[in-house]
Amino acid sequence: MQSRVKNSVGIWAFGHNATRFMPSGYHPEAHAESMPDRVRRVVDSLGDLVDGYEFHYPGEVNESTIERVMDVLRPADLYAVALGLFSDPRYAKGSFINPDPAVRKESVEIAKRGVDLASSVGAKFIIWPGGEGYNYSFQIRYGQVWDRFVSAIAEIVAHANERGVVVLLEHKNSEPAMRILMRDIGMTMFVIRKVRELGVNTDNLKINMDWQHLIMNGEPLAEYAALLAKENLLGHNHGNSGWGTFDDDNMVGSSFFMQTLELALELRRNGYGSNGERVGFDLFPYTEDQIEAVRQNVYQWEFIDSLAAKIDSDTLARAQEAHDAVGASRIVFRAMGLGDEFVKSVHASRNRG
Repeated sequence: MQSRVKNSVGIWAFGHNATRFMPSGYHPEAHAESMPDRVRRVVDSLGDLVDGYEFHYPGEVNESTIERVMDVLRPADLYAVALGLFSDPRYAKGSFINPDPAVRKESVEIAKRGVDLASSVGAKFIIWPGGEGYNYSFQIRYGQVWDRFVSAIAEIVAHANERGVVVLLEHKNSEPAMRILMRDIGMTMFVIRKVRELGVNTDNLKINMDWQHLIMNGEPLAEYAALLAKENLLGHNHGNSGWGTFDDDNMVGSSFFMQTLELALELRRNGYGSNGERVGFDLFPYTEDQIEAVRQNVYQWEFIDSLAAKIDSDTLARAQEAHDAVGASRIVFRAMGLGDEFVKSVHASRNRG
């Protein structure tokens, strides 16, 4: 039986959770917390339910705070460091693509220092280029900006290779830039190919598949997980859910439940986790109790994964070979409890009067 895939949680789930209508956030008590205090609150509350945490650099963790954060984080680990320049007003027009060459150079150097910090604690490094894009037609020179973007990623990956750090690229279509350059899975794979064409080894350049980002694009979770696994590019998952129109970052399975179940099965089929990969949870409990939302999220994911384990994979594979949608549905729903007894009860309910 496949062992449990370890998890991680973004520490940003436990901040003040601002929105543009509530810029102070729905959890104002978090404003007064130092990061070590926040980590202690979270680790003490969630215990061994969470294996590790993820932090943005340089805001949530940096060289001056890393030792204190690591002290209070244990026995959990720091699984991933994510570049967090998108929330700094200095980079309103992008960091790697900024029109000011000094800002572009500075951005790459900050990213390299983030890689170094990740290396020092054995973490992966996530690049989610949310500010690398545009808001209006005619605003940018597309070819020029793409060249700058790919060149910056290549320089950072080359540095990460020297440090033995895995870099994870994460796509999203919109926010904070209204049109983010690396806006879908195809574009992310394109970036990796362009980096390789620049002569940089991409063996440790993978993709972080954020489920809600795919849902926002209408991209299929299980199909893309299968394709990325086939290409040896599925380096990480950010588990979450939402309504599909905004980056809600709701608890796993709250929406698109069947897609999430199919994804869980696909991850099992591909042995996801066998090389140390995790399912990281990228959550943003705007108005909910943060600790309880994360706790419930872990339960929901492991419940969905347990349902995937009950699916008769061999029988399902035969139905899929025949493209038999009805047969496949029957097998999946049987695993969820729609068995012979339930079918009998449905017919019996028609014969009572």
